[in-house]
Amino acid sequence: MEQKRIVLADDHPIVREGLREIIERDHRFRVDAEAGDGEQALRLARELLPHAVILDVEMPKMSGLDVAQHIQTQELPVAVLILTMFNHESVFNRAMDIGVLGYVLKDSIGPDIVRGLEAVLRGEYYISSSLIRHTVHRTRGGPTGRTSHGLDQLTPAEQKVFDLISQSKTSNQIAEELRVSHRTVEHHREHICQKLNLSGSYALLRYALERRALPGQPT
Repeated sequence: MEQKRIVLADDHPIVREGLREIIERDHRFRVDAEAGDGEQALRLARELLPHAVILDVEMPKMSGLDVAQHIQTQELPVAVLILTMFNHESVFNRAMDIGVLGYVLKDSIGPDIVRGLEAVLRGEYYISSSLIRHTVHRTRGGPTGRTSHGLDQLTPAEQKVFDLISQSKTSNQIAEELRVSHRTVEHHREHICQKLNLSGSYALLRYALERRALPGQPT
């Protein structure tokens, strides 16, 4: 089986060493190169075209989000996983706006990094559970509050879309699986948000993923 090639970018050598050790314990992955700043990370992404690049948000010369923006703008066939020490919602929202699929907090990097790589390489979302719990509990009071009751109001089509969102599927993947247009999926998402009283570009994604993550919480 072909190993998935990874470029790892963080300005702290000790962090890179620890990440490399965690990643390469899984023989499906190989760290081909490391970068200590954003400019080097972007150059390596262009030259090596790895399967995925792991980017720390805060790096010298160019931030991880700026590198991700260049990767998307230049349409490089490289999956992106963002690392950060902070669960700032504004940083998360910018990453999602850029098109980043993976967002991992460093305080949960051990259990999250390989699962995150698996997801983004499949073209699916992966968000650290600690970030999901923080944002949903802060804004909605937890998944068993008023928001949950709105699930009973979903139509069968909306419930199917919600279930696929909770499986980390993107709108394009959902449209393909359900054999409907991307616009139809977006309409369903809007209606689901209204019924669940959710606001914000990625509140539905966070909420759906948290319900999947918590035991005893059926989607």
